[in-house]
Amino acid sequence: MLAQLGSVQMEVWPLNLTETSLDSEATFAEKSVMGRRPPLEFVGPGAETWTLKCKLFPSKFGGLSSLQRLQSQLASGLPMPFMRGDGTALGWFVIEKVSERANHLDRHGVGQVIELDITVKRSDPPRGGTIFSIISGLG
Repeated sequence: MLAQLGSVQMEVWPLNLTETSLDSEATFAEKSVMGRRPPLEFVGPGAETWTLKCKLFPSKFGGLSSLQRLQSQLASGLPMPFMRGDGTALGWFVIEKVSERANHLDRHGVGQVIELDITVKRSDPPRGGTIFSIISGLG
């Protein structure tokens, strides 16, 4: 396993995670003062956004069900646990965007290569009662 987002596992196949990128920010309050640059006061961490690039090869390895689960998680708006393949829990994230590009369409219009860009943003964990349903994919 390369990573897991909610109930969707990203492996070498069928849903191949090929690249990740991370944008982290810090938040500062700016104080106006005369005659010099405004001092900045650190007020806490800002947004943390990951972009996950994946590929599917549906006719060779399947994986359309993973894409459907991913779209369901996006539509739910619920935070999902995100874990790296080495077992490191990265925290809870909401799925902000899923961009899909399909090429080499078959006679049914299904792409032979489907590329995904998944954008997730760190959030607070859900309330205690909904955690099990989210992790099990029922949320």
